Amino acid sequence: MTDPDFLCDTRTSYDAIAATYSERFRGRPDIKPLDHAMLAAFAELVRERGRGPVADLGCGPGRLTAMLLELGLEQPFGIDLSPQMIEIARTTHPGLRFEVGSITALDLPDDSVTGILSWYSIIHLPPDQLPLALAEFHRILVPGGAALVAFQVGDQPHRREELLGHQVSLEFFRRTPETVSDALAAAGLPVHTHLVRGAVADGVESVPQAFLLARKPSTLA
Repeated sequence: MTDPDFLCDTRTSYDAIAATYSERFRGRPDIKPLDHAMLAAFAELVRERGRGPVADLGCGPGRLTAMLLELGLEQPFGIDLSPQMIEIARTTHPGLRFEVGSITALDLPDDSVTGILSWYSIIHLPPDQLPLALAEFHRILVPGGAALVAFQVGDQPHRREELLGHQVSLEFFRRTPETVSDALAAAGLPVHTHLVRGAVADGVESVPQAFLLARKPSTLA
């Protein structure tokens, strides 16, 4: 089966920028204090559920996958659409597992992860693809497991033909927190905590950023 155009464009674009991206953000991730607080809360919720694998979906070069390990999660692993990003992740973090894959069709068993980190991995999904990805999140997450979804806030798509000095073809689908929260709830992942912060004047952000913490209901509830 041929991949949809948006997947091909996203894969090719991130393959093109992989080396430059990794070099620019080498070392510890530049995580803002409030973002870090949400990551720490996510890690605590996952630890409450118990031991088990944690999926960093859209992991890029693995910076946050490694950070999950620092936050006390014992089995973080990463999946990304870009083979070049995965190659860099495997080289940079040889002790962690990384695989090529799409968040709309994950090659993982049902109820197989205790946590899902989706750090800006939904931003290139067209509206009709978002429910597919969130249904996959629900499918692979154990009952009681937690998901943290980060994305850029807005209501209009934004197209980039150049990024980090490379030619790309990327559509950024900015969404409101209400839109993503409703989509998560429809997928069976109700949101219980959310944070929206303003853009930081760092030359990277230009719009507010949203972080939603959701949880798959426990079968014991």
